[in-house]
Amino acid sequence: MTVDRILPTDEAHDLLALATELADRELAPRAAAFEERAEFPREVLRTLGRAGLLGLPYAEEHGGAAQPYEVYLQVLEILASRWLAVAEAVSVHTLACYPVAQYGSAELRKRLPDMLGGELLGAYCLSEPQGGSDAASLTTRAVRDGDDYLVSGTKAWITHAHTADFYNVFCRTGGPGAKGISCLLADVGTPGIAPQAAEKTMGLRSSPVAQIAFDDARVPADRLVGEEGIGFTIAMSALDSGRLGIAACAVGLAQGALDYAVGYARERQQFGRAIVDFQGLGFLLADLATQISAARALTLAAARLRDAGRPYSIEAAKAKLFATDVAMRVTTDAVQVLGGAGYVADHPVERFMREAKVLQIVEGTNQIQRLVISRALAKG
Repeated sequence: MTVDRILPTDEAHDLLALATELADRELAPRAAAFEERAEFPREVLRTLGRAGLLGLPYAEEHGGAAQPYEVYLQVLEILASRWLAVAEAVSVHTLACYPVAQYGSAELRKRLPDMLGGELLGAYCLSEPQGGSDAASLTTRAVRDGDDYLVSGTKAWITHAHTADFYNVFCRTGGPGAKGISCLLADVGTPGIAPQAAEKTMGLRSSPVAQIAFDDARVPADRLVGEEGIGFTIAMSALDSGRLGIAACAVGLAQGALDYAVGYARERQQFGRAIVDFQGLGFLLADLATQISAARALTLAAARLRDAGRPYSIEAAKAKLFATDVAMRVTTDAVQVLGGAGYVADHPVERFMREAKVLQIVEGTNQIQRLVISRALAKG
């Protein structure tokens, strides 16, 4: 189905047309096979980078496209409607470029053209085995040793752990709590950094996650992003934007599932007519379409606040919460529309349902989003 969009510029229309063309040509035909093999599509990410789709929200002086976030998110949505793992990879990479782009030194920012152009792929190392939502209690430590930091600890659930070229490592350089955390930019080949075996996940198998062990990994001190002690601020600021990326991915996944279910319902005949003509099923699809439109509107409203330089953290939390819950509902109901056919891998809706679940967990669980929103209400 065609989504009727209001875009700010002709250039934005061209970008979405390019994203659609690439998604149809490079993503959709590969998704099922790569997911079956649990193979990461690194060359697809390079193709998207060379087409200018990995640096959309960043400044042109650094190799980006200086596009509003509302345009970037709609590109993500299109990619996710064809292959969620690729859209999620773009979202994570965009998140991984944020610390250097916003807080990095002039020397570190010289790396941005290769980062935003897709030649260098990034990972965001915040979560730990014993501390996911409680990021302020992380225990990975960096100790100053001359012109370097020695980093020790373990990071968990790291997207691109085995395929990244650089890591944003959030580590403790000071005392307990948020103010003791800093951010280091580490190259993947640094001695003492060892990605562990990939996790066996329910979905997103072509974008494997893994723990990363740091054993006195020596990272040059000039790789400190910003100053010591502002790592938690960097992390939370990046996650506000990242939550909008996940919301857009959820909208795209839900739209892809609805499109497939509607197409099936138009073709499937029972009792002498297409099943889409039965009111019970038609009303179900109508509700799903309405929820997707609402999730898209909420996500883009938060993005427009960000583009206007206004506070958007709470609206980003709302968008992430609502859109990912919608994606879970839509993909589950899409399986139901197909009946027994929806439960087999001949149709992609079973994969869509498995993939939707993780979106309720990453970039802050939906329970954390509710906590963020409720605390804001309590404060007035």
